[in-house]
Amino acid sequence: MTTRRAALTHVMHAALTTCAGGLSLAAHAELAGKPQPDTRSTVPNFVRALLRGTPRLIGQHRFTYWGFEVYDASLWSSTAFAPDNWAMQPLVLELRYLRDFKGADIAQRSMEEMQGQRPLSAAQQQSWSGVLQSLLPNVRNGERITGVYAPDKGMQLLHQDRLLGEVPDAELAKRFFGIWLAPETSQRQLRQQLLAGAQQ
Repeated sequence: MTTRRAALTHVMHAALTTCAGGLSLAAHAELAGKPQPDTRSTVPNFVRALLRGTPRLIGQHRFTYWGFEVYDASLWSSTAFAPDNWAMQPLVLELRYLRDFKGADIAQRSMEEMQGQRPLSAAQQQSWSGVLQSLLPNVRNGERITGVYAPDKGMQLLHQDRLLGEVPDAELAKRFFGIWLAPETSQRQLRQQLLAGAQQ
C-alpha cells in the first residue's frame, strides 16, 4: 500500500498545463486513444490550435514507478523546438493516467519535485501548494491531465476536456513543467524520452 501511494503521489509529473493562447476544449476532445506517432499527418487538432508553426510530437514515454504503471506522457511543440531552451517555447504536455490518484497526492508530489530542482522560499511553498491543491483533481484510470505552457506568461491545466484553471505565475509554470523537462528532474529517463524527437 505504501509503495502504491508513493507511485500515486509521484504522478504529479502529470499536471501539464499553461496559458498559451486560446485553448480549444472541443478540439482537445478529438485526441483519443494512445499517444499518436510522430508524424505531421496525425497531429491532433487541439495541438494545432495551441501551437504556432508546425506542431509535432517531440516525445512520449510510459512512466513507471517501482513496477507500477503511472501514466503515458506526450510532449508537443513546434518543429523549431530546442531542448536546451525548452522554457522559452510554448508546449503542450499530456498525461494519460494508468491508475487512480488523489489530486492532493499529485499536488504534494509536485511540490516535492519542484523543491528538488531548486529550493523554494517559504512564501513560494505556501502559495504554490495552495494553487496546486485547488486546481488538481482526483483522476481515474484512463483519464488525462493536459498542461499548456506559455513562456513568461504561465500555464493552463485541463482535466479531460474541462479547463481546471489558469496560472499566471510564470515562475510556478516553469518549475511545474520542469518536473518533466528540467535537467535537474529526478526522472532523467522520462525527460530523455520526452525530448527524444527534438532538434539538437
